[in-house]
Amino acid sequence: MTEAREMLRVEKVSSGYGHVGVLEGVSIHVMHGEVVTLIGSNGAGKSTLLKTVAGVLSPTGGSVVFDGRDISGITPEKAVEAGLALVPEGRRLFGSMSVGENLELGAYARRRSRSFSSEFAEDLEIVHELFPVLGERVDQSAATLSGGEQQMLAIARALMSRPRLLLLDEPSLGLAPKVISEIFAILDRLRSRGVTILLVEQDASVALRHADRGYVLRTGRVELEGTASELLANDDVRMIYLGSWKKSVSGT
Repeated sequence: MTEAREMLRVEKVSSGYGHVGVLEGVSIHVMHGEVVTLIGSNGAGKSTLLKTVAGVLSPTGGSVVFDGRDISGITPEKAVEAGLALVPEGRRLFGSMSVGENLELGAYARRRSRSFSSEFAEDLEIVHELFPVLGERVDQSAATLSGGEQQMLAIARALMSRPRLLLLDEPSLGLAPKVISEIFAILDRLRSRGVTILLVEQDASVALRHADRGYVLRTGRVELEGTASELLANDDVRMIYLGSWKKSVSGT
């Protein structure tokens, strides 16, 4: 059996916005092939942590190590080239551009590769297989897609960069339950293909049911960590973050 390797280590990282600190000495790790979720209330620092890993924010303390390389303070462009891809909250698509053009932009960092043309065609085929609706709407402007289709396009665009670590920020935000199920079914397929995922999700119960491990953040610090099953069974987590899920499964 191949021993699992560490892909990402965030060690005692502090980060924030200008003079406003959000994270205080946060440490997490992600192994190759894992799905790890960050849960916590609004303002806990979950999105800030993803942005710091992706180079959108620079840490004011600590280190971010990706595949054995210290990438603390890396630029977003270099982060993509290194193999990280962030799907931000709110999708951030280019609405006036077509589905196809958004996908092309996702592969922009790889355009100098000698084998880019063949790789691009391969990746496009994979994306269309994962998201058939995008193949049907390739010439349609992104702004005219439904919310669920826009989220699929945002994920697909990130996949076009061939990331080794996919960072997902609130993929279910504003979506209907049926669409959320479709999105997470696709994430399960990516997981089965060996894609490593660090996930921030507002619905903690859904996130933990699709993850290997999780971290609970509170006011910029890691309060709890464990396997998904351990966190699902934790009384404090169930009471604070999984209340509605607990009621639904108990029938009360």
